[in-house]
Amino acid sequence: MTTQFYDRAEALVKRTAARTTRSRIEILAVLLAARRALTHHEIERRARRAGVDRVTIYRVLEWLVACGLAHRIAGDDRVWRFNAAADEHARRHAHFKCNDCGEVICLEAAVPARAVPLPSGYRPQEVELTVKGLCAGCTSARR
Repeated sequence: MTTQFYDRAEALVKRTAARTTRSRIEILAVLLAARRALTHHEIERRARRAGVDRVTIYRVLEWLVACGLAHRIAGDDRVWRFNAAADEHARRHAHFKCNDCGEVICLEAAVPARAVPLPSGYRPQEVELTVKGLCAGCTSARR
């Protein structure tokens, strides 16, 4: 992983006015470098070289989500996946999930509508849009 991800992660963590720790920077850098949403286990494997333990990873991920620096995606397999959400656009987009391999990627160009019409008295707290199908790798494997 290049220093650009660490530098960006450090700048984003500092913007929160919270304590800037090595663990927070490491985990956010892992998410920034990832091309897709990662499970806790995948994050743990990538952060192991930095000596970040499993419990710290859980705590940092929860903190990143609470601060708006990461978002959490619910998988059909009941495993959370995490991705960096460094700006407003990144926090408001759709996802694609491969039905064969389980890969989840962000669809940056597909932004869910801000306002979903709801009955009177209802207030939305979260909108999640996931397109399901076959990724390029699984599609070519079936040919």
